[in-house]
Amino acid sequence: MTRSRLAVLAGPTAVGKGTVAADVRRNHPEIWISVSATTRAPRPGEVNGVHYWFVSDEEFDRMVDDDELLEWAVVHQAARYGTPRGPVEQALAEGRAALLEIDLQGARQVRRTMPDALFVFLAPPSWEELVRRLVGRGTETEEERERRLQTAHAELAAEEEFDATVVNHEVHAAAEELVALICSEVADR
Repeated sequence: MTRSRLAVLAGPTAVGKGTVAADVRRNHPEIWISVSATTRAPRPGEVNGVHYWFVSDEEFDRMVDDDELLEWAVVHQAARYGTPRGPVEQALAEGRAALLEIDLQGARQVRRTMPDALFVFLAPPSWEELVRRLVGRGTETEEERERRLQTAHAELAAEEEFDATVVNHEVHAAAEELVALICSEVADR
C-alpha cells in the first residue's frame, strides 16, 4: 500500500464489528485501527487504550468542546462514543491505511467530512443470528438488548448507504474480505 486510505466499518449492534477489527489488528499490522473513546464502563476483558479509551462524561465533553473528535454520537440512548481526530490524521499523514470501527451515526458524520473514504457495512448472516449474538454475549440487560434490537432494524436498513457490504458468516473470513477491499481501494488510488 503506497497511499493513505481511510476505511469506515459500521453495522448493527452485535454484528461483530469489534471482533472483525480485532482480527484485522492481529493479522494485518499494516492497517492502522482507530481506538474510540467512550463514556460507558468496560465490559469484562476490555482494556483501556486497546479496546476503547474509557473516559468520564466530563472528559468527553472537553474532547467535544476542543474539537478533538472526528465524529461522536450517543449510542443506544446510553453511552457516548467518538473517534479521536489526532491519531487518525497522523496515521493518514504517515501514508498508512486506517480503519475506523464505528456505529452508523458516526459513519454518517464521517461521510460528510471525508466523503472519499471507503464505507463498508458489516452485515449479519440473518436477523436470527444477530439476535443470538447479542443475547449470547450476555453484556446487556434485557431492557438494553431490546433497545439495541430496535435500533438494529434501522441500522440494517442503512446498508444501501455504504460502498460495500461484508457478511460476517465467520470472523476471520469477514476480516480478510474487509482487508481485500481496503487494499483494493488503496491500490486504485
